[in-house]
Amino acid sequence: MTQKTAADFFAGIGLVSLGLQRGGWETTYALDYDAEKELAYVNHFGGGHYYKEDIAKVKGSTIPSVLLAHASFPCTDLSVAGGRKGIHHGESSAFWEFARVLSEMKKKHGEGKPPLVLLENVEGLLTSNQGKDLELVLRSLNEMNYRVDLLRVDASHFVPQSRVRIFVIGIHDHLARKLVGEVFSQERNLQTSNARPTKIIQYIARYPGIKWYFHDLPNLPTRQITLDDIVDKSESWWTGEKTQYLYNQMHARHQDVLQEKLYDDNYSYFTSFRRMRIRDGKSQSTAELRLDGIAGCLRTPKGGSARQILVRVGRGKIDARLINGKEAAHLMGAFDFKLNTSFGLNQILFGFGDAVCVPAVEWITNNYLNEVAERV
Repeated sequence: MTQKTAADFFAGIGLVSLGLQRGGWETTYALDYDAEKELAYVNHFGGGHYYKEDIAKVKGSTIPSVLLAHASFPCTDLSVAGGRKGIHHGESSAFWEFARVLSEMKKKHGEGKPPLVLLENVEGLLTSNQGKDLELVLRSLNEMNYRVDLLRVDASHFVPQSRVRIFVIGIHDHLARKLVGEVFSQERNLQTSNARPTKIIQYIARYPGIKWYFHDLPNLPTRQITLDDIVDKSESWWTGEKTQYLYNQMHARHQDVLQEKLYDDNYSYFTSFRRMRIRDGKSQSTAELRLDGIAGCLRTPKGGSARQILVRVGRGKIDARLINGKEAAHLMGAFDFKLNTSFGLNQILFGFGDAVCVPAVEWITNNYLNEVAERV
């Protein structure tokens, strides 16, 4: 049996490694330049294989031979929030360092090694520079003899959090030749799963010159857990005065939703972000309540608007407070992640807000990577 080993670039606190681990993989090399993320990773997984270094200084010849190379390269310049400067600018240009390292790994360990590549980034990669940035990523993998697949996965299929991400899977041509059947089977595989929704299929159709590989996949699952399941019942709530201030910042329609549930026998939970919005005829800080039963996308705490608020209503009372570190872990599907109690809240929120949803990685691992790895 092939040993399922992985190198995790831009590893952060290790949630990709955790998702891979749940699917039977072992991360034997992890890299990130952030000392606080290293502490969180080592606290959970132990040390010995985590390297705190800038990828620009890393040589592929120093990295062990693995079955999978994963990279969650920075999304800063691909997202709307980051100004969408593109993949050649700022932190997102670190992708090209990963591509260099991957090429050097192949030279060290031989053509076809690693046979699998997994990339993850924000949905903005799909449209950044009219889709040209993603095209450059895909063609760079093609140039290294990887055929590519493209998935769109929302964490809300697994956890009560809206978090859409794009995943690129690279299958080395040597391996892909074992997997590809008749042409019609590839066309059928393209249509098998809602992980390739219309926007993905349309993007693929725009680039017939790219060397693609489409694996037969099931549909993404239906989420089984709710906000109630992620709430830390031991956490204290704000004072009534502070909660009232938040309530007063809401649109009237959101206040009405809370009032309708105020005297329910059971608690209902909502999440909220403060944003600048037009309210009462002028731009002002507004607490927007999310009404679909899931949290907004966890973010890194780089300002007050990034701090997500949990609202509880029922039994004659409205309560509110910031989401805590344990709840952030739960929203990422990392229920068993070992949190170091000495870490500050911002440190914890930054680690999880800059990470990948664990069960999304686990689903890709079990339904894609494991099946392909059997043919290596």
